[in-house]
Amino acid sequence: MTDVYEKLRERLDDLSTGYPETESGVEIKILKRLFSEKDAELFLRLTPLLEAPEDTAKRLGRDPDKIAAQLEQMAKKGLLFRLRKGDTVRYSAVPFVVGIWEFNLNSLDREFVRDMDEYYETAFGRTIQSFKTPLMRTIPINRELVNKWPIAPYEDVLDILDSHEVIAVAPCICRKEARLNGKGCDKPLEACFMFGSHANYYVENGMGRFITKEEAKKIVKKNDEAGLVMQPFNSKKIGGMCSCCGCCCGVLNSLKMQPSPAAAVQSNYFAEVDEDECIGCETCLERCQMDAIDMVNEKAVINRDRCIGCGLCVTTCTTDAMRLTKKPDARLYQPPETSAETFVRLATERGKNLMPS
Repeated sequence: MTDVYEKLRERLDDLSTGYPETESGVEIKILKRLFSEKDAELFLRLTPLLEAPEDTAKRLGRDPDKIAAQLEQMAKKGLLFRLRKGDTVRYSAVPFVVGIWEFNLNSLDREFVRDMDEYYETAFGRTIQSFKTPLMRTIPINRELVNKWPIAPYEDVLDILDSHEVIAVAPCICRKEARLNGKGCDKPLEACFMFGSHANYYVENGMGRFITKEEAKKIVKKNDEAGLVMQPFNSKKIGGMCSCCGCCCGVLNSLKMQPSPAAAVQSNYFAEVDEDECIGCETCLERCQMDAIDMVNEKAVINRDRCIGCGLCVTTCTTDAMRLTKKPDARLYQPPETSAETFVRLATERGKNLMPS
């Protein structure tokens, strides 16, 4: 009989960027740390669709009160997503990334992050950006960085903040993980944003705090000064937006290892240099997270295959020699409308089924 944790691994491998197996079995060790056998068995029967406990209990032929208590306990442990509206509460299964891993922000210790580091290096890191539909998008801070062309609201960090009434900020799990692992950097830790129901979930689970739009914009400014890349989830309607560094972020590290990060991230912009204005100060060279800038004859030169259009080189250019330029219409990327559509696209590309068999 197949072990429940192997069944759970196979189920998680159906979702989002997957959950591949390894020779060492470290992925099973991680699951045993997070899930009791009882929780693993229930997770196998859940779907990514939000469902009330009484409906889950009826579908599974179980006691409604016991199911409600177990679902809430699992949500508190970061194993499920919880949505409260008034007196109603619903739960859904979530992928390992983005999902269970991020929801265990407060559960990290050195053993956990060592296991995750091994898993990333041996298997998981290769899956994060290996499909046509990326998990995250890289976008500029605001439309003023883009030369001449209009920019959609969902591709402008400040517009995204303005469009949400409920905002929370949380520590970056990637930088927290790296620091626990004796690595990492000194860039801001409390730097990632959650919106709407995701913000409520983070605050209720003690992982973040509510902030105003004005405070959020101040944090974005500090993030830019620190050289962090703004990456919302790959959909027009988003629940979260990360502030990423090339030294700690799993997504950026995965991108950096690819020969053409620009293609993998599906960015709609690239940086351009006005040679007459460039003074060769090399500030942009230090800030680029993708090694997309070289100095040739004391002038900055952009490698468009590596440029992901984040705008970090633009915001600190002392002579305004740098600008972001929109790619030709034939190469523009339209993100999915919702995160659910993103997950469906990823599952289809991977030949997986989001619903349990």
